[in-house]
Amino acid sequence: MAQGRDATSSFAWPLRLRPTLGLALNAVLLVACLGAALAVIATSHHTRGQYAELQQLEREHQQLQTEWSQLLLEESAWSSPSRIERLASDRLEMRLPDIDEVEVIRP
Repeated sequence: MAQGRDATSSFAWPLRLRPTLGLALNAVLLVACLGAALAVIATSHHTRGQYAELQQLEREHQQLQTEWSQLLLEESAWSSPSRIERLASDRLEMRLPDIDEVEVIRP
């Protein structure tokens, strides 16, 4: 210590760094890299959410297609001509007219 050096000079070297163009450029590049990394993370998260929603909508579409097919089958069963004829004769007591009861109207 007697050689003319003061005790704080060995700890003062980080404080002597002055912002230079290279240091500022490195800081800007670091911030840009962090921003890009956060953008990738956010985009990946958004994509996964959208894909999960797509899968759910495809399942719902498949269920609706199945229900539509079943409804078409049920409609064809309820509207079959033989069923309608049977209901007309049983419930409404309808029958086909005899030949002499038919009247033809001509224009």
